[in-house]
Amino acid sequence: MWKWLHPYAKTESAYQLCSSLKPWLWGGALLSLAVGTVWGLAFAPADYQQGDSFRIIYIHVPSAILSMGTYVAMAVAALVGIVWQWRTAFMSMIAMAPVGALMTFIALFTGAAWGKPMWGAWWVWDARLTSELILLFLYFGVMALYVAFDDKQQAGKAAGVMALVGVVNVPIIHYSVEWWNTLHQGATISKFDTPSIAPEMLWPLLINLLGFALFIAAVTVVRLQNEILRREIHRPWVQQLAASRLEQKKVEPRHAV
Repeated sequence: MWKWLHPYAKTESAYQLCSSLKPWLWGGALLSLAVGTVWGLAFAPADYQQGDSFRIIYIHVPSAILSMGTYVAMAVAALVGIVWQWRTAFMSMIAMAPVGALMTFIALFTGAAWGKPMWGAWWVWDARLTSELILLFLYFGVMALYVAFDDKQQAGKAAGVMALVGVVNVPIIHYSVEWWNTLHQGATISKFDTPSIAPEMLWPLLINLLGFALFIAAVTVVRLQNEILRREIHRPWVQQLAASRLEQKKVEPRHAV
């Protein structure tokens, strides 16, 4: 079943796959984010209680959901790297980490901006907010542990173990509003049978969720390619790639000044 994945354990194959996916991911991300953001901020109706201040949901909710989703994907990559000893899996893990940290920061920042008019405070030590903050520290910890080792294979293993241990925080974030009495509102779009949001507000949110996911994937493949080139700089295929690009630049026509 998973045989189709095996070729991508090779860095060259993974690099070529990233090159193939990159334009589609960037194109889909830009289109989805443009449509979802404009629709949500300009055309979706105002909330009957929160007015226009609810519109931050179109940034806050996708970033919050995908901060957890990216961490789970990072933990899966870590598991693959530890079990099957795939270097590309460890490279994928570390390529995702800064992007996931950025999504977590955006979720925390927009949540604080939303919480001020709704709760009267920028920050409270709410279960959801606190566990999301811990997620940001976990991302930082994985990145710091990775750069602490000169041997990047050992660095990947150490950071991978930390990523796997930290994944226990993800269900705590998700179910915190059900397990504890918190200020944070309950589930909105995850109740697929009866979502607690009007369809004309829901669709731009789902489009932006797709756009954020494609953006994360696009940045990750770019970072993965850079990590592969950095780690494989002495490999013949990397040197051949660099030579071909240098030759291509030499033959590009130059405009007269």
